[in-house]
Amino acid sequence: MAAPKILVFGSVNGALQSAFTKAATLHSKNKFDFAIITGNLFAENDDETAASLLDGDIKVPLPTYFTVGTRSLPARVIAKIEAEEEICENLHFLGKRSVTKITEGVRIVALGGLLDREIMGGTSKEQYLPYHTVHDAKALKGASKADILLTIIWPAGVWAGSKVAITPENQALLASTQEVAELCDAIRPRYHFSMSPADFFYEREPFVHPPKEGSSVDSSISFTRFISMAPYGNPSKAKAMYAFTLPLQDTAIEAPLGSTPSPFTPRAPKRRTADDEGYNRFSSGHDQGRHHHGGRRGKRRQRSPPPGPDRCFFCLSNPNLSLHMVCTVAEDSYLATAKGPLATPTTFSDHGIHFPGHLIITPLAHTPTIANSHGVESYTPDDARRTHAEMTRFRESLQAMVAAKSNHKLGAVTWEISRARNIHCHWQFHPLPADLIHKGLAAAGFKVEAENLKYPPFQERELSFENQLHRQGDGDGDGIGDYFRVWLWADNGEDRIKGSSLVMPLPRHDAADAPRFDLQYPRRVVAKLLGLENRLVWQDCAQSEEEENKDVAAFREAFRDWDFTLAQTLSVA
Repeated sequence: MAAPKILVFGSVNGALQSAFTKAATLHSKNKFDFAIITGNLFAENDDETAASLLDGDIKVPLPTYFTVGTRSLPARVIAKIEAEEEICENLHFLGKRSVTKITEGVRIVALGGLLDREIMGGTSKEQYLPYHTVHDAKALKGASKADILLTIIWPAGVWAGSKVAITPENQALLASTQEVAELCDAIRPRYHFSMSPADFFYEREPFVHPPKEGSSVDSSISFTRFISMAPYGNPSKAKAMYAFTLPLQDTAIEAPLGSTPSPFTPRAPKRRTADDEGYNRFSSGHDQGRHHHGGRRGKRRQRSPPPGPDRCFFCLSNPNLSLHMVCTVAEDSYLATAKGPLATPTTFSDHGIHFPGHLIITPLAHTPTIANSHGVESYTPDDARRTHAEMTRFRESLQAMVAAKSNHKLGAVTWEISRARNIHCHWQFHPLPADLIHKGLAAAGFKVEAENLKYPPFQERELSFENQLHRQGDGDGDGIGDYFRVWLWADNGEDRIKGSSLVMPLPRHDAADAPRFDLQYPRRVVAKLLGLENRLVWQDCAQSEEEENKDVAAFREAFRDWDFTLAQTLSVA
């Protein structure tokens, strides 16, 4: 039997006449075996389109399969399915929770609707309503395998380990669950299709599943391609149609070029050694992923210049580190609340933020700058690239969370002081009223204060990280010289302002004319912008451990939907 040719559409949202006309044109040239709709076939209360379809005014040119999306099916369509199973010629409802082997020999597993955790027992009987239960997702694991998995919700953490970026605006709109991730991991489909909630297309690198227990390596190598389709007819012209050929034989061993390990499988722990003991002390009391950050990062710290990680207040191996303030740990960096935060837990409460929002993004590696380790041999350029990308992802996720929680009333500022003589580099993140950023007042605040202190002028540009890696900058801000950088970001919910980057090149600290750079300069500017001049000194803002724990808990709850580390099964609770 020839390998089936398949056509995939994003959410059609009631534009059936246009979509099926397009499908007919493509089908006449390519002879597809069948088509799949990912997401919503009908629009809300789409009785008119349903009537045209059932009356034969809309023709479906080839066998087409769909499940329930984020809205209920029209009443007439439901009645037709219950009476005759087939809606019309060539249009087939897969059911909300189903395993279907179609005539072409392709096995499709479908899980429609969004997850409703309020339904505690049994499976959802309402096959046409746009929700499923935890039990529905777990029950489908019994399918064992699938050629195609079709879900409305993304698998949580599918982006982990990927170089394909998701903008914070799009990430803020995503619905993803661990249940769908576990389903994908269990049945290991060759293709996993989902719907994008906005006008964007996402195709992750293929990811390789580890051999199942008890199977030989040669017979068990498998990989999945995860693809999320943009809505059909979207004004951004994001990809809403996808065609591919699916070989039926299941003997492929070599994964495609550029594949990554499965984002759903925790990395195997490394055997602990005496050299690792200090670093692993952080994780020794935590069951999930407790040795995850040993190994090569332990060695990295062993070779770091003094003060070493055991005395560095940004290293997780420091026995005096306030571990209760660590919010989440990723592969190469972590996120923690700030000691003596600038804002208070009530500063932004009117905007839905019930914690200070002052956070620290820190690399796990004990390195003075992200781009260059300055003598730490085990910190490679690949380590630097990976760390910078992950810290950027933390920053963008925080921005998306703040914008969403505040209904776009808040933006954010992030600052970095990058100097070769730093002990351990880090970024500081803080919410700001969006109007201060939109109107240029925040940027002006940094510039005016810099002029008052006779600092070098700012340059409005983004630094090239590759230049920082490969050029020995001499304080000009283009290479790995010293600089101060501030990111200003706000999103008004309409034209999606991306933000700006201000860079201040700093002379070498040993230069004759080098002014002393005040480490509290950025905090002072933000304090003035927020009217919090009485909180300039962090020691004056110190909290009790109980207050710090409360802020961490509130932040974790707010950040849950944007925390890309959750699928990595790490815990610092």
